[in-house]
Amino acid sequence: MERIQMAENLSYSRMIHGLWRLADWKQSKEETLSLIEHNVDKGITTFDHADIYGDYTCEALFGEALQLKPSLRDKMELVTKCGIVLPSKNRPENESHHYNTSKQHIIQSVENSLMNLKTDYIDTLLIHRPDPFMNGEEVAEAFIQLKNEGKVRSFGVSNFKRHQWSMLESFLPFPLITNQLELSSYQLENFEDGTLDLCQEKNIAPMAWSPLAGGKIFNSNDEKSIRLRDTLHHINNEIGADGIDQILFAWLLNHPARIMPIIGSGNPDRIDTALQSMEIKLTHHQWFEIFQSSMGHEVP
Repeated sequence: MERIQMAENLSYSRMIHGLWRLADWKQSKEETLSLIEHNVDKGITTFDHADIYGDYTCEALFGEALQLKPSLRDKMELVTKCGIVLPSKNRPENESHHYNTSKQHIIQSVENSLMNLKTDYIDTLLIHRPDPFMNGEEVAEAFIQLKNEGKVRSFGVSNFKRHQWSMLESFLPFPLITNQLELSSYQLENFEDGTLDLCQEKNIAPMAWSPLAGGKIFNSNDEKSIRLRDTLHHINNEIGADGIDQILFAWLLNHPARIMPIIGSGNPDRIDTALQSMEIKLTHHQWFEIFQSSMGHEVP
């Protein structure tokens, strides 16, 4: 498995496992542990969480499984996110859906994540969404305190545009290390608005959430999905891959920004299929054929 150097003494596996739907998989602790071990054996050592996943339950489900074999913690990198607040039966104090990036909220979120994940440190903490009420200085104070206390090793953001990244980083004495973005051949916004350009400028490898476009390309009947699906099947036949899902992953992996796709499946076979996409090399023509199919027209 290729590894991406994120910071001094910290690297991620090129493919990342996402735990957004862990609660939906209805696994026992032993089954979740088996899935974790499968991933680590295959070289997927980076696991993506957020405090809100599974109505605030997924971190704890993962932690309960990890507690069955604590030695695995030293073989993995844990990423989690905070900043979104959702009404929840598990958090009765949350009165409405909003964002909260106050120092108090960030620190409390990390304390909760540490407890739920059964670990004493987080490898990377991300601010989950840009907050229009964000106080950059206050966020920086929280980050600095957490780093000095050894509770978080590094920091990044998710869904941030250039100006939002620059604002937050201007308050920090250390660099942000990643931006988790929606990236797929269906969703081109971050390819076209300069967000990926910033990642290359800063030499930062982005994480890609929803790399398969939430399944739209496989089963939606809108014009864009049908057009993309036809193109992907054509290229899949040229290459001889096992399915268009591999082409979708390969399209991201072949980009020079060192994109790290997040695999959101709990099925080991599907995870293994996704990993095989790392061996697929697209030609320039094939990459742009997919890009232009998504746009619906040729490049200028």
